[in-house]
Amino acid sequence: MNKTTLLKPRRCSVAVMIGTVQVGGGAPVVVQSMTNTDTADVDATVKQVAELARAGSELVRVTVNTEAAAAAVPHIREKLDAQNISVPLIGDFHYIGHKLLTAYPACAEALAKYRINPGNVGHGNKRDTQFATMIEVAIKNNRPVRIGVNWGSLDEELLTRMMDENAASKSPKDAKEVMHDAMVASALLSARRAEELGLARDRIVLSCKMSGVQDLIDVYTRLAAQCDYPLHLGLTEAGMGSKGIVASTAALAVLLQQGIGDTIRISLTPEPGGDRTREVVVAQEILQTMGLRAFMPLVAACPGCGRTTSTVFQHLAQDIQSYIRTRMPDWKKGYAGVEAMHVAVMGCVVNGPGESKHANIGISLPGTGEQPNAPVFVDGKKTTTLKGAKIATEFQQIVEDYVRSHYQPRA
Repeated sequence: MNKTTLLKPRRCSVAVMIGTVQVGGGAPVVVQSMTNTDTADVDATVKQVAELARAGSELVRVTVNTEAAAAAVPHIREKLDAQNISVPLIGDFHYIGHKLLTAYPACAEALAKYRINPGNVGHGNKRDTQFATMIEVAIKNNRPVRIGVNWGSLDEELLTRMMDENAASKSPKDAKEVMHDAMVASALLSARRAEELGLARDRIVLSCKMSGVQDLIDVYTRLAAQCDYPLHLGLTEAGMGSKGIVASTAALAVLLQQGIGDTIRISLTPEPGGDRTREVVVAQEILQTMGLRAFMPLVAACPGCGRTTSTVFQHLAQDIQSYIRTRMPDWKKGYAGVEAMHVAVMGCVVNGPGESKHANIGISLPGTGEQPNAPVFVDGKKTTTLKGAKIATEFQQIVEDYVRSHYQPRA
């Protein structure tokens, strides 16, 4: 019942290995995230990287902005390895990356990839020299590089030149279009320069991050049409809460549906004291609801209406979602394919039985005025009816039994 058929959109032909994770070359879209701890605080950073990895982040980026941060990176790697957490670490470098990578070779070796921003790697002749230094370190350590252009730190010299050329044109474009052109040009020129310096084509990932949905779609559409490097997607400065989630989803969904994008990050601003892993969950949910990846059993639940004045189904849907997320790490280790399971928690007789039949496991709770019975359907067939105060516990056990009986145990 309701088996997941994953979409197979176009992917770039170039495959880049980041540690043991393949990006591009037909591989599934990879989820990544970034810590917000002080990287120099080894224990705090290890704790957050571990949390992000356990939540499902397949790559984790850390800020390397000071000598203390660079010195801490190998110790972070060692402590993660001691916990059997093998997630590749990416170093995020700005302004002084050339100095840190050369002064701290153990940092360069511990990282699985370097992120370079061509807009702040230096100016004039220094820019070329400092960029070359970082590329040379990458070549020496056989590490890939993400050339990450960001419109908040776009190369001013390039932008000014392109603006001047546009102003002198007989048919000038508007300023926003020139900026989009400059974003793409910055990424492609930097990639070409990296290759000229000796960095292999399969060691390069590109990104052109914007904070506007339509801007992001336009820039990546242009970039994808002009190259076959793997592309990292993300709406930068997406914002907090529902705004950040909606904006990121709106932008990335359009691009992913066109086959554009090989790895994604959802740049959410956490609530004060909020959980950093939220950005991982949102990334997974975007990919899974689009049919691109399967990470965790999906729970379908009705929104409620005047027929469901009781909050019983809301509590049950929340309990089941939490239960599945809690159990998933163990299920994933023990059973193959469980991430594709579908569960339905419905609130009344209108759509409840039908929706429940379409799921692997579904329950139709009684709406207002209905008989206090909750029929349960397994693979389209009614198997039992639950009643009373223990419906949640009993339904969780049915889900647990289904996992054990329907999915192949891993060796």
